[in-house]
Amino acid sequence: MIYWNLFLAFFRVGILGYGGGPASIPLVEKEVVKQYKWMDDEEFGNTLALGNSLPGPIATKLAGYIGYKVGGWIGMICALVATVIPTVVLLIILFSFVEALSNQPWINGMTTAVIPVVGVMLAVMTIDFLKKSRNGLKSWQIVALLLASVVLIELLHIHPAFLILALLLFALLKPEKQKEEGA
Repeated sequence: MIYWNLFLAFFRVGILGYGGGPASIPLVEKEVVKQYKWMDDEEFGNTLALGNSLPGPIATKLAGYIGYKVGGWIGMICALVATVIPTVVLLIILFSFVEALSNQPWINGMTTAVIPVVGVMLAVMTIDFLKKSRNGLKSWQIVALLLASVVLIELLHIHPAFLILALLLFALLKPEKQKEEGA
């Protein structure tokens, strides 16, 4: 039953995650955290952060790790197959369709109309992650990290993986402040 649930969860993500890997992240979160409760919000956020620091598509990295965590090697294979197969099949069908009708203006309108929906999905996920970051950070720290991220990623063109890796290393290596009690 767990393998079937893994397959269904990631098949839904694969079939509905139109707009690429980042667009599928909120769908994965809905399945993994809210629907099946295989992870909590914090664990999913940590998995996403680590996954983004590694090479390759995020949807398959999440499927592989979560599938393995929930169902071992067979779970990993189920989740990966469920993630990839819908995309490959839909890509073949879609491109055949688009190619056959490429001179129709409504095809361009249809593909353009999806972009705002993906943007909204990413914005909702961003707001959720900002709310979750309030658990461990002060407001000024969140704003500072946001501004620094925009400058480093957009203006200086530093890959987000390097920023995530630097923050992970900082978190691991920073000295803990010891609370002195009483004396």
